[in-house]
Amino acid sequence: MNGVSYGLICQELERGDSGLRSFVSVQSSLCMYPIHTYGSEEQKQKYLPRMASGEVIGCFGLTEPHGGSDPANMKTHGKRRGRDWVLNGAKMWITNSPIADLFVIWAKTEEGIRGFLVEKGTKGLVAPEIEKKFSLRASITGAIFLEDVVVPEENMLPGSVVGIKAPLSCLTQARYGITWGVIGAAQRASSRCSTIRSRAYCSPAAGSHADDPDPARGHGAQDHHGPVAVAATWPLKDAGTMSPSHVSLAKWNNCRMALDVARDARDILGGSGISAEYVPIRHALNLESVITYEGTETIHQLTIGRELTGISAF
Repeated sequence: MNGVSYGLICQELERGDSGLRSFVSVQSSLCMYPIHTYGSEEQKQKYLPRMASGEVIGCFGLTEPHGGSDPANMKTHGKRRGRDWVLNGAKMWITNSPIADLFVIWAKTEEGIRGFLVEKGTKGLVAPEIEKKFSLRASITGAIFLEDVVVPEENMLPGSVVGIKAPLSCLTQARYGITWGVIGAAQRASSRCSTIRSRAYCSPAAGSHADDPDPARGHGAQDHHGPVAVAATWPLKDAGTMSPSHVSLAKWNNCRMALDVARDARDILGGSGISAEYVPIRHALNLESVITYEGTETIHQLTIGRELTGISAF
């Protein structure tokens, strides 16, 4: 499929729930992508067909407990021991980790940051679930703890560029899906709100002057931000010229739009807006996570600022 096909799939999935699209983003963009791009032929043959069928579930271990926005400062490290590597460290807020069969772990080595494929059941690897979340409740989220985890040399991703560039390239792919996905969340929150108000007044929601600005703002935002996903990313992705800055702009822009639309929809429903009977509050709470992961607004603002001025403020 091309980029727009993948984007539309993400959009439809997130109309249901951001947690479902998150699962797909992790499995495809964060786990299958690095194996496909940086893995050996043996690794590709071993894992990709079974990951495509859903037989093997993956997770992406980059974010750490001390902070997610500074991955270059990771504490997880890998040291050579003969033909093997020994990994120690911790990862946090990892989608799928409690149910994962394969862990894509990024660790700092003497050579720089490298990627490793660690299979479930490896001694010293544990992945407890994070509970009591108010956001992304349909997504299984956990931590990863590595204590003297032995990984054979053949499980290191051999084609990855030493340093932070390889894991960040995976995030670029995931942000592309997010850019499209959040449009679906906004559409669902807005359309559900309009339907409820129509029933309440036995007339179109737009017939109430008090509510005129809100549906208009919601649909206007979608009309404006939807093309941002297409114009800023899709042709470039399929041409192989999409840069991280293109995706940063679209992800930042569309996530903010979607969150604003969901909040407006919640507001229009009044007291009923906080009830789980209606979808806007669920989408709004989910989007609080989506606007944070794969780069917070601040990170994307700094990225765009660097692109425009040539000066890094990171």
